[in-house]
Amino acid sequence: MPKPQLEFFRPDRLPWRPVEGSATGGAGGPGVMEKILSHDPETGDVTRLLRFDAGVETSGTIAHDFWEEVWILEGGLIDLGKSQTFTAGMYACRPPGMLHGPYRVVGGCMTLEIRYGKTRRAG
Repeated sequence: MPKPQLEFFRPDRLPWRPVEGSATGGAGGPGVMEKILSHDPETGDVTRLLRFDAGVETSGTIAHDFWEEVWILEGGLIDLGKSQTFTAGMYACRPPGMLHGPYRVVGGCMTLEIRYGKTRRAG
């Protein structure tokens, strides 16, 4: 089933839920919450809000097997691997395999994230 058709609505009533950590050091664990705006369970395509509490620090460099677009809506984060700080209003478009992170979040951060085009394996 593809992502649902949704007309404009206020996502305030959608729940925030914890993002589980990953063995690869992804952006998950305590202090990281997501609000799923739309999702295609067959492909894994998802649009979500991602919220990091102040003081969150992730471990490990991250690379995905899908495209990821991220717009920082509030706050900011430090990419420790790149020694760069990214703040509200900044945007990233990452192809599959692009390295990013780990991150340190000093004062909190909220992003809009769109993930799509997961690499499919033959078989």
